[in-house]
Amino acid sequence: MNLDDFSDLIERPDSGMRRDAEERRERLIVPPGSLGRLDELGEWLSAAQASVPVKAIEQPRVVLFAGDHGVAELGVSGRESGSAHELVRATLEGASPVAVLARRMGVPVRIVDASLDCDPELLPENVVRRRVRRGSGRIDVEDALTVEEAEAAVRLGMAVADEEADSGTDLVVLGDLSVGGTTPASTLIAALCGTDASVVTGRGGAGIDDLAWMRKCAAIRDALRRARPVLGDQLELLATVGGADLAATTGFLLQSAVRRMPVILDGVVSAACALVGQRAAFRAPDWWLAGQLSGEPAQAKALDRMALNPLLDHGVTVGEGTGALLALPLVQASAALAAELPERTEPVEPVEGDTD
Repeated sequence: MNLDDFSDLIERPDSGMRRDAEERRERLIVPPGSLGRLDELGEWLSAAQASVPVKAIEQPRVVLFAGDHGVAELGVSGRESGSAHELVRATLEGASPVAVLARRMGVPVRIVDASLDCDPELLPENVVRRRVRRGSGRIDVEDALTVEEAEAAVRLGMAVADEEADSGTDLVVLGDLSVGGTTPASTLIAALCGTDASVVTGRGGAGIDDLAWMRKCAAIRDALRRARPVLGDQLELLATVGGADLAATTGFLLQSAVRRMPVILDGVVSAACALVGQRAAFRAPDWWLAGQLSGEPAQAKALDRMALNPLLDHGVTVGEGTGALLALPLVQASAALAAELPERTEPVEPVEGDTD
């Protein structure tokens, strides 16, 4: 597998439809520019859907790739190593922020086990069980995956994207359920942006103290030394310092762009996978929105590199797709306004000879 092949498969959203949407916007009763970024979102959706007026978002879905990372053994996460299955259970039992919001909004949640480090019987029945391996390797001293496992994970993500597109999903809210995932994500971003470890090291969704931050920074520094020699091959990069859940997310993002299915990104993990995807196919980011600014420095660097401007900045650091799901109502509102606001009634020209 060569991820660069996606470059030939991914087209940009329909620019002609976008121009038609812009022209229609000029005719609406609300003055141009008065709806701010909602205008831009509506036009983006028209281009993605190849439809003017834009169609309502009727079948959104939250998709979360789950995995554990060996680097969490170093104490770089606010959660115990190997405990991502607890996040999965909490979400499916309705006891996590993303679960509460999804229930309130009526959006179904799909969780895919890519690399959880637990016995299968600990997982609820409705988890998608397509595990590539049990946990990913400790990236500071060993590869996260073999190249064969990385390819299998990418193909897993592609298959999930195809299933969503085939089932009628018209927009995906993408996130992760991982322990230790921000460390490989930050490593990928630092490697692709040519940045030092200290610039990208954040405190993760669960929050860590200063000592844990120093351990995390050291782990990213060591992983970066291993990443730089393989920067020319995205699949090998994911195998070296990524993980099965990150590789699956990358495959999902690329195949979603192939299938013309828009995606809202959540935090630093999805941003890192998107950046790998951009390196493989430069048109792919045109199909993605940045849902929120999570406060992770690596995420900000990745979004800047992809020229993606986050929709929200509310200081939400919990991850797990929560910030991206909060942005969904804005996207739905932009579609409704673009489609349902009436056009101006043009004034009737006076007839010559009228005295009124």
